[in-house]
Amino acid sequence: MLSPDSPMRGASRLLLCIAAIVLPLATSNLAEGIEKRRDNTRTRAEVEALIENVGRTPPDWYGSTPLNYPRTLDLSWPKPSGPWNTRKHISHYMFSVINENPRRWKEGARFMHHVLSVNGDDPQVHQKAFDQLGHCYHDLLEDWARAAFWWGKLNKYHMDNFMGLADCYWKLGSKEMATDLLRRIRTDSTRYGSVIKLWSDMGELDEALRLAEASARAGNPSGARIGAGDACRKHGRYSRAVAYYKKVLALPATYTRINGKNQKNPILERNKQRAQTAIDNIKTFETLDLNRISDGIYTGTSPAYVGDLTVAATVQNGRITSVRITKHKDKQYFSALTDTPNQIIKKQGLKGVDATTSATITSEAIINATAKALASSFAD
Repeated sequence: MLSPDSPMRGASRLLLCIAAIVLPLATSNLAEGIEKRRDNTRTRAEVEALIENVGRTPPDWYGSTPLNYPRTLDLSWPKPSGPWNTRKHISHYMFSVINENPRRWKEGARFMHHVLSVNGDDPQVHQKAFDQLGHCYHDLLEDWARAAFWWGKLNKYHMDNFMGLADCYWKLGSKEMATDLLRRIRTDSTRYGSVIKLWSDMGELDEALRLAEASARAGNPSGARIGAGDACRKHGRYSRAVAYYKKVLALPATYTRINGKNQKNPILERNKQRAQTAIDNIKTFETLDLNRISDGIYTGTSPAYVGDLTVAATVQNGRITSVRITKHKDKQYFSALTDTPNQIIKKQGLKGVDATTSATITSEAIINATAKALASSFAD
């Protein structure tokens, strides 16, 4: 367990402040613009001040967002027991009701602030709420300053929120602060190489591959090598990317007990599927020339987390003007359905597109489906 020094500093006072402060709309909108901008030029002091100042204020939507939750929920937040019940257990409610419904993401954050307020000085509930607030602001709302503010109050970290905090620092403008955290992670134990991906996104391919090799040796060859392949592809090292993807395909099948039966490890099988899809599409990444594509709408399909995902990519006058997801079954996709298409349009291609950190599988499916769609323009 990773445990950087992050004491709770007056959580109750901050809660009252958030509940009571009403900022002018112009000030709130300014903060929204600052906190979402990725500008890797801020000093550590500037980022810390930004996190503290923005984190202490409510977002502009807070006052107009209803406090909407089942009154049957146990707000004392005990450990869940019995079957899955979204009307009783907070964690079940947040996972199945809030995460899977974008229209309720703000309600989820609003509800977490309420949970804090009704639990006084209960440190255990506060820690759970801090973690969920970090998740809501980072994974759902892409509000990096507020996510860092709440995650920064945790006493103990797991891999996801520790890496998420580093991602916040990077997106707020301090590569130095992000690097300080990432260097404390000796091996990437995530399913799909998420820490490796973040090193790559920060432009540190050598660090990403160093971590990948260490993680593969430490017992996570599948996640490490799929992450290494994606990192090499992002940086234009296509032959090296294919070599890593082939290493994933060469891994022997493993089995795990699911519903009382021995079944192939679903994580390994998903990574193998992703590796094969990436190999199939690598030429499109390498040779894509939009000027050679006739105007039209092109469709492509790629495996996602649950079933296939289909996109329709529109090309006009040598430019990608639209990338629409027309079919998918994923539920925990977070911001990937909007963030990834927007990046593809902004970059006018696939090179350098960052998969959404908290929804890598969905995001990669969008990237690969778009590659297939654009490649289909040459089918005739």
